[in-house]
Amino acid sequence: MALITVGQENTADINLYYEDLGSGPAVVLLSGWPLDSRSWEPQAHALLAAGYRVITYDRRGFGQSSRPTTGYDFDALAADLSKLLTELDLQHATLIGFSLGTGEVARYIGAYGTGRLKSCVFIESLAPSFGKSDENPNGVDQATIDTVRQAILDDRPAWLTGLLGDFLNLDDYLGKRVSEETVRNSWNAAAAASPWATWACVLTWLDDFHEDIKRIDIPALILHGTADRILSVEGQGRRMHAALPAAHYVEIEGGPHVMCVSHAKEVNRELLAFLGSVAPPSASA
Repeated sequence: MALITVGQENTADINLYYEDLGSGPAVVLLSGWPLDSRSWEPQAHALLAAGYRVITYDRRGFGQSSRPTTGYDFDALAADLSKLLTELDLQHATLIGFSLGTGEVARYIGAYGTGRLKSCVFIESLAPSFGKSDENPNGVDQATIDTVRQAILDDRPAWLTGLLGDFLNLDDYLGKRVSEETVRNSWNAAAAASPWATWACVLTWLDDFHEDIKRIDIPALILHGTADRILSVEGQGRRMHAALPAAHYVEIEGGPHVMCVSHAKEVNRELLAFLGSVAPPSASA
């Protein structure tokens, strides 16, 4: 079991679980909340088959990583990512973030720069900001945050069922693009997460990444589904592209929030095309 120690709470180390597979140009996959690295299964297989070194890890509180009650803010989460990149001595890597993971990508670059990176990818981006404003009327406010956190405290398992319905647009895609078994697998992963971490991470939705984005000086890809009910394409994908106009921007028609599962073929096609344009699979990691 591969672990990296990133801190300590009381007498216990805080360890991150990671997998480092394959060879070739390195890609690091950052999962969404409240899922873990297993959610990348549809992409990991395609990337490995295409000749990439694929590194996945569970953020603190999720999957097989430690479950502390501290460090659930983007500064701490970006520091965890930095520790992973440093311990593995990754160079010319591509960071691929999904949802909450895009916040970690943006904050990492804002805090640590792009010296270790070749490129970056934002899938269903939380950046440039998710807070409700005149510029982003589809965003969230403190009242929404409070409501979600209370729902988690009241009945987390039931709340997860409703969340996955909106994550995958199950009223449209169940039995078509998404199987009941896949939904159950995702529910099991989310239910196994630390209740504290699940609750604490909601506060990160109010972070602003405009200053972090200004430090992105490497090739970038932004992928967003047109049917995302969590992070709307108008409020998030298109605003992210406006904040980072040099990025390659692609909208996946009909893609829900977790389109990496429901629209895996479309997402993988765009990922592989972008990665191939940045560094051929035969290049050294």
